Formats: sequence, structure tokens, C-alpha cells
Amino acid sequence: MVDLWGMGGGLIEYRSALFASRGFASLSLAYIGHKDIPGPLNTINVGDAYFQTAFQFLQDHPQVCGDRLGVIGLSFGAYLALRIATQIGVNPRCVIGVNGPIGSINKLSDSDGKTESFEGDQKHWSYDEQGYVSFREVSTPNNIPPENKAKVENLCCPLLYIVGEDDLSCAAIENADEIEKKLKDAGRSHLFTRLSYLGAGHLIEPPYTPNARASMWTTRPKKLITLWGGHLAPHAAAQEDAWKRTLEFMERHLRG
Repeated sequence: MVDLWGMGGGLIEYRSALFASRGFASLSLAYIGHKDIPGPLNTINVGDAYFQTAFQFLQDHPQVCGDRLGVIGLSFGAYLALRIATQIGVNPRCVIGVNGPIGSINKLSDSDGKTESFEGDQKHWSYDEQGYVSFREVSTPNNIPPENKAKVENLCCPLLYIVGEDDLSCAAIENADEIEKKLKDAGRSHLFTRLSYLGAGHLIEPPYTPNARASMWTTRPKKLITLWGGHLAPHAAAQEDAWKRTLEFMERHLRG
């Protein structure tokens, strides 16, 4: 598995470690906000070649079945997972997206990763009565230029899309609807499976990971309290069920 997280950046490895403990080689891949990636920390400074190299690295590993690779992404990582599977010439056996958009307001400008500034997203931010910020409208499909959307109609492998219905950071339901419609229109609806969880928020992670409905987010020009959503009991139940279903999906399509 190639394992992608969101715009919080850095290198997050615990999901990959859990996959590895179950016999799935997993490469947790940083693409923003990491000291070893050149360029500003708050922009994506890698392009298609970077993600192609990650797949090639796993394919060439002597203990990996090179024709049985998948990709999982949370939040913005879900968009990248869709894009990787449909637009950069790699052929994963399966894709898993967790509360992510179909595209990006900001164009990934070229194959070298010269990405437009993400600061333009701020016009779509909204605030509650406490001054906490929600990024939900940034990812509403109607706000994403068509040319910046992943070409999901080209998808050739099964897709598991996990939705938290109380997601306050991504318009997960609306994105799932658009992905499902595009696949249906392309005659590929059989590839799509949706798991939808009432009361679950944005950060659907492995079981027993504590959920914060809001937390500090460091961004320019100031630090903000960001809304993620999720109520404790239903979110915890969603994480437990989604993890079980994720492992079953991987077992079926990578080892089946």
C-alpha cells in the first residue's frame, strides 16, 4: 500500500505500521510539510514523478508482489489517491479514500510539483460562533474547477470510499455522490463501494484513536482552531467498523 495523509503534512506512519503488522507492506508517503522535501513547507512541491517513484519502489521490493499494490488516502490524500489511480500511469489493484475531495481548488500546476498557493482557499472558510474555522466549503464539488478534478471516470480498479456524515472539514457526502455519479455515467458503478457513518467526523482513523471535534491547526497567517466534526460514540464505532472493512477490502483485492 501507498499511504497518504492530509494537508496537515509531515510523515505519519502508524496506519502503515498497522497494515504491516497484518502482512501488507505499506509505504507512508510525505508530500507536504516535511523537512526532507524541498521548497516551502505549506505548498506541495512534488509532482507526478514523485508518486510514480513511490509505486516503483514498492514494485521493485523483493518481498512485495509488484502487481498487487493499492493506495489509501485521508482528506486531501484521498484526492491524490484518486488522481494517482487515474492520471499518472500506475495501475493499483484497489483504492481507498477517507473523507476526501474529488479535486482541488488549486491546480497541481505541472509534473514537477509547482503548485499554486493554497492561501486562496481562505475565501471558502467559514466560522462558527466561537470563531472556529471549517474548511468544508473548500472541498464542495461545485467550488472545484472541473479541470482540477480527478478523472475518476477512468478508474479501472475497485474503490472503497469512507464517509463521516458529520465531517466539518470536507464535504464528504457531496464528493462521494459526485464520484459515484461519474463512475455510473462511465459504466463503472460496480467498482464503487461507499461506507457512510452517521455522527462520524473527518478524521476516521484506526480503532481507538481518540477523536477531537476541533483542534489547533497551524496555518498562515495565524494559528486557528479547526473543526473536524464527529461525536464521540458514533465516531468511535465508525473507526472500528471502517477499519475492519478496510482490511477485508485489502484482503480481497490484494491477496484474494
